[in-house]
Amino acid sequence: MISWSTRSVPDLPGTPPPIQLWDSALEAFAKLPGEPRQGLYVCGITPYDATHMGHAATYVAFDLLNRLWRDAGSTVDYVQNVTDVDDPLLERAAATDVDWMDLAQSQTELFRTDMEALNVLAPDHYVGAVETIGAIVPVIEDLLERNLAYRVPGSETEPDGDVYFSVERASQLTETAGGAQWKPGFISHLSGEEMIPVFAERGGDPARPGKHHPLDPLLWRVAREGEPSWDGASLGTGRPGWHIECSVIALQHLPAPFAVQGGGSDLMFPHHEMSSGHARAISGHPLARHYAHAGMVGLEGEKMSKSRGNLVLVSALREAGTEPAAIRLAILANHYRSDWSWTSEGLETAHTRLDAWRAALAGATRESVLRLLGELREALADDLNAPAALRAVDSWCAETAHLTGTDDGAQLAADAFDALLGVRLKD
Repeated sequence: MISWSTRSVPDLPGTPPPIQLWDSALEAFAKLPGEPRQGLYVCGITPYDATHMGHAATYVAFDLLNRLWRDAGSTVDYVQNVTDVDDPLLERAAATDVDWMDLAQSQTELFRTDMEALNVLAPDHYVGAVETIGAIVPVIEDLLERNLAYRVPGSETEPDGDVYFSVERASQLTETAGGAQWKPGFISHLSGEEMIPVFAERGGDPARPGKHHPLDPLLWRVAREGEPSWDGASLGTGRPGWHIECSVIALQHLPAPFAVQGGGSDLMFPHHEMSSGHARAISGHPLARHYAHAGMVGLEGEKMSKSRGNLVLVSALREAGTEPAAIRLAILANHYRSDWSWTSEGLETAHTRLDAWRAALAGATRESVLRLLGELREALADDLNAPAALRAVDSWCAETAHLTGTDDGAQLAADAFDALLGVRLKD
């Protein structure tokens, strides 16, 4: 699958401090080691609707981490998937009388366009579920052979042969590469009772007859009439479940364990926990060393969701003439881990801030920008604290508003905003 285009990132003088990031699994801050190569996997979209502000906020958040690593001189191996076949996509296609492949293609292309406009660095590997099926099938076959997966018998409403992952057997595996033994709840810290309704709400089927455990996730769904399906060799014709897709893609393109698995907080359970469990069972290693999650975004105080029809779409804002840099600034005004609401006032503030930053370039001196650069790096290295970084720039703007720059300060300031915050003042 084709990714989007990335603009070159300016090099900056000086050395950034070590990065500390909140680890959801540890429930503590983790200091990320300054390694020459860093692995980052951020779960991608299911392309049945355009990019809404929740998507944008997540990818902008982990774009900050990507930029910080690069500023420190690391090479970043960034992987993102596209769940281009799944129940929500098929349901939306049927409801709108659109071919599911056309819907997935159009919404994926719109997402790429939105990400490029928001100056989000493109993944090195942008991989679809459909193109990965050939790699997923033998992995599931192996899990079956090792009794880490099993087939569920059919019923009056379901055919024979669906394959499920055994969470109980997987949780009994002995860890071979350090880290805690895998078990459901290790990221979300939900109790067993709490997990079941959440599992049902987020694509699971805890009440499915024939399953060994209510939390066992689907690995392979055998073909149903009217649904797309692929050759699954000994599994039979069908399609993969959701979580195994990310496990296989991550293991294909990143070492296990890689540095950071990222996504929205709604992915902690079941998606990130089950993907990690699959990968642990497949490779014998933890999937990632750290798990980080972005908060949820609402609209004017209400939860933003497709079912409510109150999505703020990046594409719609752009079509209305909103400058992408202002959208990005409106996102960065909120700490990535917080739950927050998109408001018209927040966007107005972002436009005002953008104008002030541009005006302040006229008074920039290299000495003042070097001080600001240190403040930006300190703020962002502290758990991607973008609001603190924005406040540092605002203070700098107030200090330089009535000055006249005499050297390369303006260019250095513009480079710093671009390289660290992803905010381009000039195109």
